[in-house]
Amino acid sequence: MIQLSNYDKTPIIQVSDNEAGCWSGWHSITDEIKSLLSRIDKSAKKVVIECYQGVLDHEIIAALQHAFGKERIILSSGAMLSEQEINAFFHEDITDDEIFGYMTRHTIERFFHEGKTADIRQQIASQDGTTIVYGTGASYVYQDADVLIYADMARWEIQQRFRRNEISNIGVENKQERPSLQYKRAFFVDWRVCDRLKKKLMKRWDYVLDTNIPGSPKMLSATNIWKGLQKVSKQPFRVVPFFDPGPWGGQWMKEVCNLDHSADNYAWCFDCVPEENSLLLGFGKTTIEIPSINLVFAYPKQLLGTPVYGRFGDEFPIRFDLLDTMGGGNLSLQVHPLTEYIQEKFGMHYTQDESYYLIDAGEDAVVYLGLKEDVCPEKMITELKEAQDSGFFDAEKHVGVYPVKKHDHLLIPGGTIHCSGKNSLVLEISATPFIFTFKLWDWGRLGLDGKPRPINIAHGENVIQWSRTESWVKQELVNNFTLIREGEGILEEKTGLHEQEFIETRRHWFSRPVLHHTNNSVNVLNLVEGREVIIESPTEAFEPFIVHYAETFIIPAAVEQYTIRPYGESEGKTCATIKAYVRHEA
Repeated sequence: MIQLSNYDKTPIIQVSDNEAGCWSGWHSITDEIKSLLSRIDKSAKKVVIECYQGVLDHEIIAALQHAFGKERIILSSGAMLSEQEINAFFHEDITDDEIFGYMTRHTIERFFHEGKTADIRQQIASQDGTTIVYGTGASYVYQDADVLIYADMARWEIQQRFRRNEISNIGVENKQERPSLQYKRAFFVDWRVCDRLKKKLMKRWDYVLDTNIPGSPKMLSATNIWKGLQKVSKQPFRVVPFFDPGPWGGQWMKEVCNLDHSADNYAWCFDCVPEENSLLLGFGKTTIEIPSINLVFAYPKQLLGTPVYGRFGDEFPIRFDLLDTMGGGNLSLQVHPLTEYIQEKFGMHYTQDESYYLIDAGEDAVVYLGLKEDVCPEKMITELKEAQDSGFFDAEKHVGVYPVKKHDHLLIPGGTIHCSGKNSLVLEISATPFIFTFKLWDWGRLGLDGKPRPINIAHGENVIQWSRTESWVKQELVNNFTLIREGEGILEEKTGLHEQEFIETRRHWFSRPVLHHTNNSVNVLNLVEGREVIIESPTEAFEPFIVHYAETFIIPAAVEQYTIRPYGESEGKTCATIKAYVRHEA
């Protein structure tokens, strides 16, 4: 903490030194669209601009109307069902629950009225000259575009727009709804529908539109997008981390990650959640932001490895994030569902098994994990329910408490009660479905919005594994390290995860180059000790890649082999990485 931060908050993958195929600003973008249309030998030309949920429609529509004329723009929203019909149809997926819904099985056409769609299609077909069909579902309303433009969005920016009351969910006007409810609806419905449509359209794109920064639009040719995604699928890379405050947040990341010191706290750093993180692709001096999930959709086998793809499809199953309680408070006491429970109740096919790796810890740092030997389930549940009114729950009476130090690793299979205490910096390594956390007790505090955070005792009591008491936890979950190999300048240990979890973790201590093999699984790593290291290809298949302290980085399965060695300020010193991958035998 006494050293200057070298953490890179905006990791750019430089695809090319050439800006050809990139356009910045609405004037440049619309001129390029006009130029392409002029080369199409037809009198009636149709442009479809398909939009991911969350774009600022008013900005894009105003730019299109200015360039092409208001009469040339047809909105897909005009063919949608009424708001009441959409709410009724999707209610079983949205639900009345404060946090949880059901992963929708539906696709984009379910938002549209058959008669209205037919009328608009007829209107489009009858128009001469240039017609632009715009909006979410535009490619469904008109399916034979001469030019297809995809307006993509980073999910983190979508969440910020929810918080600022700037956008609505698909087909409804709900800007003023609580952001948490908008997020839930997007997570369970909107983003599932948009992703299914995106996967069908990707190979048909002519351009991709990046409007993540309001007023600073950029457009990239499909050729460049595919060039960038292909490059990333064959080399080490980082996604764009995002940081968020929380009621228990701490101060450690402000220093190490060079964040805004005037902020009250930072609770989370999401630095490997490809569903919600972004990729920054560099073309000359132009940087384009796209969702990192696009890489998973485009090159799943190369990124994940064939066995992982065979098991999870085009989903990225490993998540890394940082939890900062240094100078903060305890996380909520919580439990994650069992696999069968998450399948039945929420439509997910695997659960959030996880672990806590301690990157740093104060002298009084603890982790709450599992249960006391003499726990009485009925008494504990009764006291948890009473605590919602009384504001008091004696957690240490029922839950195991374990002092922790830097580089400890605690395993948390689904069904295990847990939370990190104050004064620690945890690297949370887990399976991806991170929304499915059942809070049992939040220490009597309020959320950042001044309201109590939702408690999920009804769900939690259905999944708590009451047999996971102190004797079992100490043997199975706390620092269950196995030495794999030891040699001059290298020590490799297996640190988890539990046999019930599909992720394996390995820690390497090293003062000289370490050779790694992906073994046909994507590798996710974090530099947990040392200022900086360099990742290199023994065959020079990719350019050397530098990583700094506490940064998470991803190695696609297609890389096959790579070395990591101390670099720069860390040369001649001992560094350490923690690596996660999917066990094939799981």
